Amino acid sequence: MNIVRNDFKIMPRSMVCEDSNLRGDITISSGCVIHPCSTIIAESGPIVLGENCIVEEYATLRYRIPENHPDHGALKAEGSAKPLIIGPDNVFEVGCTVEALSIGERNVFECKSYVSADVTVGSGCVIGAGCRLVGQQTLPDKTIVYEAQCMQREAMDKQKTQMIQLDYLRKILPNYHHLRKANYDPKKAREQV
Repeated sequence: MNIVRNDFKIMPRSMVCEDSNLRGDITISSGCVIHPCSTIIAESGPIVLGENCIVEEYATLRYRIPENHPDHGALKAEGSAKPLIIGPDNVFEVGCTVEALSIGERNVFECKSYVSADVTVGSGCVIGAGCRLVGQQTLPDKTIVYEAQCMQREAMDKQKTQMIQLDYLRKILPNYHHLRKANYDPKKAREQV
């Protein structure tokens, strides 16, 4: 069993609620909002959350390479895995669970959706409320998954940014929740080199 060491890098301009559950080596990029009661677990290697991502209440992001996955053998041989890099502008809504090993940018994982580690998510995708994606598959860019049967279609337009929601959350969250302080500034790290 792996002992997971907690190492959080919280960039300036990000808001991380104290009540969030963070485990492992996690980098939260600038502009992200991590709600209370959300969970981010980096078991198989580091997680790098891209800029301006939103992780809502009871959402779970887990980086865990399953034993039957092709990358699992490489993980054991090397002793550590490559980081899971999650693209910018993703939204993980209330109660969703995402274990995908590849996530692009500007995706929306709606309420109570589930994405297994065998799924590769492109950019601009929407995984509908309650949809469960399991088994090996790749979602091309701009794919919308909807209804209980997880039907798929291509979106007509590109996903919009969540800047209005982010601005609202940045004003409201500090009024009602304790926040973790930013503890890493890439500009200062470069000056020391």
